[in-house]
Amino acid sequence: MGRGTRRALAALSAAAVAAGWMAALAAVAGGGAGGERAAVAQQRDFSKVEIKVTPVAGKVYMLEGSGGNIGASVGEDGILLVDDQFEPLAPKIRAAVEGIAGGKIKFVINTHWHGDHTGGNKVFGLEAPIIAQTNVRKRLSTEQSVRGEKVPPSPKQALPVITFDQAVSVHWNGEEIKIVHFPHGHTDGDSVVFFTGSNVVHMGDDFFAGTFPFVDLGSGGSVQGLIDDVAKALTMVPADAKVIPGHGPLSTRADLERFHTMLVASTDVVRRRMKAGESLEKIQAEGLPAELAPWGKGFVDTKTWIMTIHDSLAKDAAAGAPSGHGRR
Repeated sequence: MGRGTRRALAALSAAAVAAGWMAALAAVAGGGAGGERAAVAQQRDFSKVEIKVTPVAGKVYMLEGSGGNIGASVGEDGILLVDDQFEPLAPKIRAAVEGIAGGKIKFVINTHWHGDHTGGNKVFGLEAPIIAQTNVRKRLSTEQSVRGEKVPPSPKQALPVITFDQAVSVHWNGEEIKIVHFPHGHTDGDSVVFFTGSNVVHMGDDFFAGTFPFVDLGSGGSVQGLIDDVAKALTMVPADAKVIPGHGPLSTRADLERFHTMLVASTDVVRRRMKAGESLEKIQAEGLPAELAPWGKGFVDTKTWIMTIHDSLAKDAAAGAPSGHGRR
């Protein structure tokens, strides 16, 4: 894609951003304004979206609809949600999760600020406190810019009312739910949620199962930072834990390990070619090793992922970050 990809990304409208990251990235992968319009239209047809509920372990369930995967703790204390997709889906999400075992939604955790994970805040924030890392509230409460396009602030009821810098715990439904900040990975406000009794981990968008990830460099994200964060998370994820990714199917620790291996391998290829003086276009034309090809079958294709790595490494270098280390 090269310069064409950059132009397509820059051309994404604020409406596409509001419709969600899946639509925006699909527009880029689809190539040009026609792909953008089709992707946004598809993303906005929420009437056809069904919420799939999957028991994970213990008191934890995974909900899939449109946007980021939702985690839910359902038990005697009520319902705690991890992320809440898009505002129009709130009634369907409510019906699905309350249908598991009754009870009401009492807490919402946001793993980061993107609209496909926080859109439901406008509804659920009226009845349940929202918990998130400090940078999530900062970004949701102020105008943001994504590839030059403005994203307006969220209304008051959609903002986190409980914030933390490093970590916080919620004691809920018979277990400690640890929310830990992992800085400068997918964004600067990512949290990983550990359901310690159920042996389940929700990785948010620090984990795209089976596909190249979207790293939001404009929101403090960093490819090397993501590598570092996933490596740290692996030291904390039990061998037999169930892992809920931000996008993709329910996974295991082994799946997360494979994701980390891919991140390291693909980044090493681009870093080596950059040091050899190759241009982005040349690196994209040569591509990545064949064994990494399956990772490019999601909405972030190989050329887009190479561009992300290239731009992230260049940004780190400009900021004076040591080679091989994420910005902190």
